[in-house]
Amino acid sequence: MLGVNEAADLVGVTASRLRYWAQTGLVGPSLREKGRFYYTFEDLVAVKVAKELADAGMPVQRVRKHLESLRRLLPGRPLAALRIVSDGDELVVLDDVGAFEPATGQLVMSFAVRSLLPGEVVPLREPAPETAYGCFLAAVASEDDGDDGRAARLYERALRLDASFAAAWTNLGNLHERRGQRGEARLAYEKALALDPDQPEARFNLANLYTDLDDTELALAEYRRVAAHAPTFADVHYNLGLLLARIGATAQARKHLERFLELDGASTWGDAARQVMSML
Repeated sequence: MLGVNEAADLVGVTASRLRYWAQTGLVGPSLREKGRFYYTFEDLVAVKVAKELADAGMPVQRVRKHLESLRRLLPGRPLAALRIVSDGDELVVLDDVGAFEPATGQLVMSFAVRSLLPGEVVPLREPAPETAYGCFLAAVASEDDGDDGRAARLYERALRLDASFAAAWTNLGNLHERRGQRGEARLAYEKALALDPDQPEARFNLANLYTDLDDTELALAEYRRVAAHAPTFADVHYNLGLLLARIGATAQARKHLERFLELDGASTWGDAARQVMSML
């Protein structure tokens, strides 16, 4: 699973574009953990489809329509099992049965792939884990399937192939933390930050780890660094507000909880934030 910045880097879009797509309901993250949204492997595939279609010149409204058609016609079937081809105007889906138009569901009986622009053919199957990037995507897919053991092995293989893969260090740290291996998790987050000091996800997770270890001073320092460099990162304001409330810094706690409500007040965590504020 990936945060916005890592997902944007992997797919090749800007983080602001990815956030816009999520805010407008085009395509976005589907997994929420500890109050933060993450992109699953299937989400990344959908983002890739949206990017390729948009880059081909297809209007966003039509991209949305095609994605909705795919989800409606293929309930429970992962987009990663398909190939999507487009000439920038029409969309055709290839599967193991044949080719069909997602807007109508009709089979395309006479379909010439060569008539489409080669650059608009989007291979969506999971890459074989022969490269660091391939291992990383396979690890993300394994996490989505609940196989943390295989995911950890794949992240480790990715890092053997490319020790500078900061996102792999972050995700490996998350797996260590879920297993209760806090020392290993801390080392992984620190390695991620040594490679990418501005990565908010790794620093946020490190701050959470310090909170769990009751190291309030270090936790506050890391949360504040995230809030300063990524002010729209809603979850850091929530966690920072809770920690400040715990130590009696009510004015600062209220400030960050109010900021969280501005950014993500409609979520279920918004109700929790309002409850904490009512007691300050």
